[in-house]
Amino acid sequence: MSLHDITAKTLEGEEKNLADYKDQVLLVVNVASECGSTPQYAGLEALWREYKDKGLTVIGFPSNDFGGQEPGNEAQIREFCTKNYQVTFPLFEKVKTVGEGQSPVYRYLAADHGEPKWNFHKYVVDRTGTRVVSFADTVKPDARHLVDLVERLLAEKEPTTKI
Repeated sequence: MSLHDITAKTLEGEEKNLADYKDQVLLVVNVASECGSTPQYAGLEALWREYKDKGLTVIGFPSNDFGGQEPGNEAQIREFCTKNYQVTFPLFEKVKTVGEGQSPVYRYLAADHGEPKWNFHKYVVDRTGTRVVSFADTVKPDARHLVDLVERLLAEKEPTTKI
């Protein structure tokens, strides 16, 4: 199984097969509008704009799991992200990232790499959808080690055995 075997609904309610991101390096992030880390939206958008034409896709999954910091509905989330951070990277419907009712995306990501401990936890997934590296919420989108990993994965023609 890979992340590409999973579907999820976009913020607009459309079913999206994550296989559509095959051959892309993914940065999957649980996001929230009322968190101390919310300004990371700007860094995620900057990373997306810099690397999207090279094969990176940033994917945001709003979640209200930590401190009730994403209370809005999908329309409110879209408005907030657009108005305050000019977010253009793909956003999906609000999901459970931990515990009972955990979304299939987060069940897959957390299986070998741990569940998020807070909002803005990051998972970098290689082009095959199988190799994952996890970064805590304290790692900002422009952190050198995160960007270096993204650049290395984007440069790979054939995935190596270890990331």
